[in-house]
Amino acid sequence: MNATMQRSLPLEEPAAHSAAQASLHPEKANAHVRFSQLGKIYEGQQGPVAALQGIDLDIQRGEVFGIIGRSGAGKSSLIRTINRLEQPSSGRVLIDQVDIAAFNEDKLVELRRRIGMIFQHFNLMSAKTVCKNVELPLKVAGVPKAQRKRKVAELLELVGLQDKHDAYPAQLSGGQKQRVGIARALVHDPQILLCDEATSALDPETTQSILGLLREINQRLGLTIILITHEMAVIREICDRVVVLERGRIVEQGPVWQVFGDPQHEVSKTLLAPLQHALPEDVQARLQAQPSDNKASVVLDLQFTGSDGNEPDLSALFSAFGGRVSLLHGGVERIQGRALGHLLLAVSHSPLSPEELLLRARKLAQHAKVLGYVA
Repeated sequence: MNATMQRSLPLEEPAAHSAAQASLHPEKANAHVRFSQLGKIYEGQQGPVAALQGIDLDIQRGEVFGIIGRSGAGKSSLIRTINRLEQPSSGRVLIDQVDIAAFNEDKLVELRRRIGMIFQHFNLMSAKTVCKNVELPLKVAGVPKAQRKRKVAELLELVGLQDKHDAYPAQLSGGQKQRVGIARALVHDPQILLCDEATSALDPETTQSILGLLREINQRLGLTIILITHEMAVIREICDRVVVLERGRIVEQGPVWQVFGDPQHEVSKTLLAPLQHALPEDVQARLQAQPSDNKASVVLDLQFTGSDGNEPDLSALFSAFGGRVSLLHGGVERIQGRALGHLLLAVSHSPLSPEELLLRARKLAQHAKVLGYVA
């Protein structure tokens, strides 16, 4: 890391205030990026529009942090306050406990060299080769040619494009273009990497490879990665923690396994819906509110949130219910070492009443409910 990168920024919070914050909230003293009562208002044709309201958030050093929400939720506005591409209307943004609000142009240049950024549409210069695209920020910064050459070679090897030095963007696939964008974002040895919908323009297979590269960079270089997306699958794949935005406000946040396993807000549930095991249409068509006869099966929906850290014990479930137990639908996946998922079970010929079945189910799963009956 160069000398410019290693210098800490001189503007600090008042010592008494910082000490009080550290005493009450130890995690804040270690936060790499901190938002304190952040607000952003844009002037629109119909009057002021609040893009961000009262954002309080701490992002820890070295984590991969996801910001998710529907279009217009305020994701881009929030991430762009970190490098002062957006000036907050109220509140503060602190990096390494330093309030960046009063930075002059020189300090902003220094700050932005500590923060890399990659974009949805790559932002490459079509008339320049891969090598020249990656080299450009170093050239602008006045880095000597020999040093630029070494750095570009090192970064292109890191992102797997060591054989594409002289290729032009038009000759590259979407995934390769994004790898060039990642290499360019790393030229100043940043401490923070911002990803603005970095995989939204890519196909699923390429998305997986780019997310794998970002995770490798996070682990090898110790970068704090902050990404915004509208795809919950991206959050599941790479992030440690996630915050959900809606209309400029935080509506939910926590470890990824927790938000995925037991979402509390309707927006989180809506965003997660495409990844959930929805009730199959044929089962829905057969489902009845009351049993048609004494041979009807009780349909139980069991949810495992990962909160107890245990695996679903299927043998214990089947033994607890008695009779015949059939798996109609569902599945379990692992996120951050925890088992999460839904199981849709049909229980027939059991000596237990539906109420008794439900009581036993709730001892073995975090959430359970009776959906109805099927013949």
